[in-house]
Amino acid sequence: MERLDTHARTFDEDVPTPDRTDTACPECGGTVTTSDRETVCVDCGLVIDEDPIDRGPEWRCFEDDPPERTPERTGAPLTASRHDRGLSTEIGRGADANGQTLAGHRQRRMNRLRTQHSRSRFRSKRERNQAQGLTHIKRLCGRLEAGESLREQASRLFTTAQEADLLIGRSIESVAAASVYVTLRCNGDARPLEAVSELVPVAHERVVNAFRVLNRELELPVPPTRPVDHVPRIVSDLELGRDIKREARELAERAVEAGVANGRNPAGVAAGCVYAAAGGHAAPVTQTVVGDVAGVTAPTVRARWEEVETL
Repeated sequence: MERLDTHARTFDEDVPTPDRTDTACPECGGTVTTSDRETVCVDCGLVIDEDPIDRGPEWRCFEDDPPERTPERTGAPLTASRHDRGLSTEIGRGADANGQTLAGHRQRRMNRLRTQHSRSRFRSKRERNQAQGLTHIKRLCGRLEAGESLREQASRLFTTAQEADLLIGRSIESVAAASVYVTLRCNGDARPLEAVSELVPVAHERVVNAFRVLNRELELPVPPTRPVDHVPRIVSDLELGRDIKREARELAERAVEAGVANGRNPAGVAAGCVYAAAGGHAAPVTQTVVGDVAGVTAPTVRARWEEVETL
C-alpha cells in the first residue's frame, strides 16, 4: 500500500500573501494588483499568485439582524484599567440571554449567585487593593475629564507601583492620585498637583509623598513644566480669547529665551504673561483673579508682569 506524504500538504497559515503591487507582470510587464485572495495583472489578466485561505469570519451577518443576534465570537479588548484585564464574568439582571424576564424565584437565585460571585472575584488581598486603586483612577480621570488613553496609562503605572511594593505604608488613594498626576505631566498637561489631590479624601502632603516616591523609585520620565504649558489652562479658566492666548504663549517663550523664567515658578511666569497679554487687549481681569486661577499670589503676578514688560 502506498504511504501518503503528509508533510508535503502542510502550510503555514501565519505567512501573509506577498505584496506584489510594486512588481511587473512576468508575462506582459503590466501593472500588478493584489486583492484579498489573488494577485492578478490588470493588463492581461494573468493570475500570478493565489491565497486559498479565507481569512474572514465564518459567520454571516445581515443588516436587519438585532444586535443581540449578531453571532460575533469576540469579546471586549483587554484593558489595564481592571484588575483582571477585563476577562471577568458578569451576571446580568432581570432577563436571560434571550431577553425574557426571569421569574421571581430565578431572580432571587441570581441575586444570591451575584453576591457569591462578587465575593469570589478577588483571589487575594493584593487583587482587592489593585481593584480599589483602579476604581479611584477611573473616578479621578472622569472628574478631570481625562481620556481613556490616559486612564490606561495611569492604571498601568499604579499596577507597576504595586508590583514594586510601593503601596506599603501608603494609602491606595494617594498612590492612585499620584499615578494620575504623573500621567498628566508626561502627556503635557501642566495641571497643578493640588487639582488632583483635592479630589481624593487624603491630605495633600500624602499625595506629594506618593508622587515623589513614584518618581524616584520608578525613575519616571516626568518633564519639568514650562511657562508655556500653563498658559492654555489659565486662558481657558479666565475665558479669554485666542488672540490673548497666542500673545501670552509668545511672551512665555520670549521669557524663557531671555532667561527671565530661570528660577521662577512656571505658573507665576505664565500668569504674568497672560496678565500682560490681557492688558494689551483691554480684557477685564485683575492680578488677583489671574493669580487665583494660576495658583500663585497677586504680588507674584505683578512681579512677573513687570519682568515680562521689559522684554
